[in-house]
Amino acid sequence: MKRIILSISALTILLTSCSDNETTPMEPMTKPELKLITTSNTTGKVSFTNLLESTTTAKSLTINGLDADGAYFNSETDELMLASRTNNTLQLYKGLNSSVANDTDVLLLQASTANTDFNNPREIAVSGDKVIVTQDQNAANGNVNKFIVYRKTSAGFTLLNSYTLNFKVWGIHIEGTTLYAVADLSSDLLVFDNFFSNPNGSILPTKRVTIEGLVRTHGITFSTSDNRMILTDVGNAASDSDGGIIVINDFSAKINATANLGTIAMTNQVRIYGPNSTLGNPVDVAYDSDKNYIYIAERLNSGGKVLTFALPTSTSDAMPLNSRTEAGVSSVYLIRK
Repeated sequence: MKRIILSISALTILLTSCSDNETTPMEPMTKPELKLITTSNTTGKVSFTNLLESTTTAKSLTINGLDADGAYFNSETDELMLASRTNNTLQLYKGLNSSVANDTDVLLLQASTANTDFNNPREIAVSGDKVIVTQDQNAANGNVNKFIVYRKTSAGFTLLNSYTLNFKVWGIHIEGTTLYAVADLSSDLLVFDNFFSNPNGSILPTKRVTIEGLVRTHGITFSTSDNRMILTDVGNAASDSDGGIIVINDFSAKINATANLGTIAMTNQVRIYGPNSTLGNPVDVAYDSDKNYIYIAERLNSGGKVLTFALPTSTSDAMPLNSRTEAGVSSVYLIRK
């Protein structure tokens, strides 16, 4: 009996020793990324800023067309998508990361849509392989507002759907199959549930609500991780001091509690307005939910500025944490990994 116990003990020591000496393959390290992409409607440039660098510097890269709006960047494939107002196309560029790394101004226009699909684009939003473009009414498009949906393929873009709208468009944000949109020249926010299941033709939102105290909506973004909706108000387009940022915390509860055509009261908002903010025409917004920073494309002041704000905890006339001039800045897109 004693011998058996000794054998088992010896075996246990042996197995333990083998286990301790085994090496477990390490998981590949994912390098963190925090990058800001902006477009311009005057310069024919996009800008790229690596926000993880100790000293951040925006690098400008040339695109095909002076006037662009809306952007989406996939860092893994090194592909940038944007809406060109100059060419009335959705464009796909390759090589943004590599161009910045090599300090060159080389962006390859890889694909673009037909210039007959839309006219006067304002924004894009991406969900999986689907890309949505907004068309704002003007004389050239017969004063028609539209959403146009494409599928991104290895060869470029395939047109899937075209929807006409009964409101002027600007900013949009897609979250899965739920599309959030703002109605330009109003203070209204619209929700389209199961957006991609709509057939071609005229569509109506699932819900439309008014944001009390907001004059004219433009920019929109939603953070799922902290259930936060952020909107921008350009106010009077000719004024360089009446713009603002509106934050709606616990958004899902507040939108669900608001009836169709109802109002989200100012008491359910946190706002940044006032001369210290330097907000005149904040046309677009991006949000970093990790650092709680808000990035703004301010179109009017100084001919264009990119502003950074701390997420407000109470309504105030907050000063931006950072401000840099960027001529004609028309949109901001943030990527964090």
